[in-house]
Amino acid sequence: MKAVFLASATALAIASSMAHAATEPAVVYDQAGKFDKSFNEGVYNGVKRYTEETGVKIREFEPKNEAQVEQGLRRLANRGYSPIVTVGFNMTSSVEKVAKDFPNVQFTIIDGVIDLPNVQSVVFKEHEGSFLVGALASMASKTDKVGFVGGMDIPLIRKFGCGYEQGVKYASSSATVLQNMTGSTGAAFNDPTKGSELAKSQFSQGADVIFAAAGGTGIGVYQAAKDGGKLAIGVDSNQNHIQPGTMLTSMVKRVDEAAYKTYEDAAAGTWKPGLVVLGLAEGGVDWALDDNNANLITEEMKAELNDIRAKIVSGEIKVHDYMSDNTCNY
Repeated sequence: MKAVFLASATALAIASSMAHAATEPAVVYDQAGKFDKSFNEGVYNGVKRYTEETGVKIREFEPKNEAQVEQGLRRLANRGYSPIVTVGFNMTSSVEKVAKDFPNVQFTIIDGVIDLPNVQSVVFKEHEGSFLVGALASMASKTDKVGFVGGMDIPLIRKFGCGYEQGVKYASSSATVLQNMTGSTGAAFNDPTKGSELAKSQFSQGADVIFAAAGGTGIGVYQAAKDGGKLAIGVDSNQNHIQPGTMLTSMVKRVDEAAYKTYEDAAAGTWKPGLVVLGLAEGGVDWALDDNNANLITEEMKAELNDIRAKIVSGEIKVHDYMSDNTCNY
């Protein structure tokens, strides 16, 4: 009888814990912070929208250094927060450790892949969106030479650069693409000064459009483009508003939707672990057109981009994924 009571009490405690967790969602941003005007801010926009629409407050944590990531995750999980959205591949190791220790807590990692029964991994086909903005850069260039400034030198950022170069060459086989990475640590995503230096160097070599896939570092690229009378392309969030008239477009990743859907599905009891891949067909990536860049985009450009998008979705245009073999073949 005692054993039955203990088993029932344990089951009740677990059920109670899971019910509590479902009403206590959280998010852990990366070190760039939720107002980086890029990747993190995109996630924040999804968090804010969910709170505005449901009234449910999301517990936010912004680590100041790498050590705080695991500490923060463990503290949130221990207090029963779930689901916990985690932002960026840099958190993969920490999320995996904590998720193993808290199997009843749901984790969603954006831009990382973890194979555990309580983790959802959301990744994007950045190469498809980058192909689109590469083609647009080539159309807008007057020098047939464009640039790319990446953040941390990792396969994920090379994936952006490779997709971009393919799009550039699709629109103009004679075009030249200059590429630079900012650094080899996470700090490379938050160094506007270095971004400005790299952009100025590429502009001095003849580039007149630069795509920055570099988080906060891109702010320096956009400023350099404005100062030099050139064009820039934003990333992750729609950054067209940062330097209106200078931003040709932005390659948007709907990380806001990934965060929002995690909370929505968890509340509805439909959240599932596993791999989620979002590309053009799923509305996960695209290029941004609004009042801030409308004067830079001709009807011919829009028609060509719509045609390219349709061909990528149908499979007629196959965009090589750098991460499939760490080469850029096209």
